[in-house]
Amino acid sequence: MGTRKEKNMAINKSKIAIIGCGFVGSTTAFSLLTQGVCDEIVLIDINREKAYGEVMDLKNSIEYLNRNTKVVVGTYEDCKDADIVVITASAPMLENQERSRLGMLESSARIVKSIVEPIMASGFQGHFIVISNPVDIMAYYVYQLSGLPKNQVIGTGTSLDSARLKNFIADLVHVDPRSVYAYTMGEHGDSQMVPWSCVTVGGKAFYDIIEDNKELVGDVNLDELVLETTKAGWEILHRKGTTYYGIATSTVGIIKAILNDENSIIPVSTLLEGEYGQEGIFCGVPAILNRSGVADVLEIHMQDEEMEKFQKSADIIREYCNKLSF
Repeated sequence: MGTRKEKNMAINKSKIAIIGCGFVGSTTAFSLLTQGVCDEIVLIDINREKAYGEVMDLKNSIEYLNRNTKVVVGTYEDCKDADIVVITASAPMLENQERSRLGMLESSARIVKSIVEPIMASGFQGHFIVISNPVDIMAYYVYQLSGLPKNQVIGTGTSLDSARLKNFIADLVHVDPRSVYAYTMGEHGDSQMVPWSCVTVGGKAFYDIIEDNKELVGDVNLDELVLETTKAGWEILHRKGTTYYGIATSTVGIIKAILNDENSIIPVSTLLEGEYGQEGIFCGVPAILNRSGVADVLEIHMQDEEMEKFQKSADIIREYCNKLSF
């Protein structure tokens, strides 16, 4: 109809590739889909039939959502124009394994290397988000293998641990956890620490809340709260076999911060180059996330004892990074 010439307009579409279709990968895809975060989701798994099954199931939910997101099975070659590649594939967490995510290092490193090399060969230049445990060391490994700028490689770090900590504090003082401002920092593992001097609830220092509300909070053991936070994943593992809702949603929060250019502060694992006195390791710290990835690291002022705990956690990460082979 009419005589006007049609003009092809370039419309940028957001594309997320997820490597690994286990519970974490498939739940991340479902969370992306239900929140309408991106235009296309590509699922990649060594078991292509599993990937096809997940795609079929996910597509059947689109009828009742507010966005027709494209969901497909792909290969590493399909990562070439992805905005973000999420790596979920890793060695499984086993109850009879060393009671630490660090016990997964060797087998996870082999898996991650087999993933990163073909993705980079495809021409990928986007952002990596690494979930695979031990996440701080695997994020460092992806950074080294990929050759991408440091801001484009992000580990989920202590993002989930911080959410767990906020839930524990919120339950203690009977508030919405989103009114709690607190981070766990360092390793996503047994050595993580909490800078309690920086924790606030509704703008009030947590130390002051403890002092002013003894009838409400009782005798709070802060070390016990840290231990509960550290072991929360294992408690879930013992009851249902694995964890996936929390980490998947944390990952989607990171993805939204990048795609929407939010400048959100989220505690993730990122390369430290002098911040907190650390050099050349990936470590869980609060960071500003936007379209560039990690735009900056937020250096909070910790007490001497807190800084000492952080340094010890960083030393553990460094020790295991030195065991990697390239």
